[in-house]
Amino acid sequence: MGNDQSDRLVYDVNELISLLGISRSSAYEAVRSGQIPSLRIGRRIVIPKTALDAWLANGANTTDRES
Repeated sequence: MGNDQSDRLVYDVNELISLLGISRSSAYEAVRSGQIPSLRIGRRIVIPKTALDAWLANGANTTDRES
């Protein structure tokens, strides 16, 4: 198994920041609020790749715009 991100089962918050291009505080707030699905393993927070992919796909199919 290589280090290619497509082989990963989970991402940590720093990887999430890089992948989504968001700030550290935005990433932690989204995880804390449950907006981005995550798991806590001890003190470590991880974001399952499948959950992130589904969340992104679902977000692409909905709009939060209000007129």
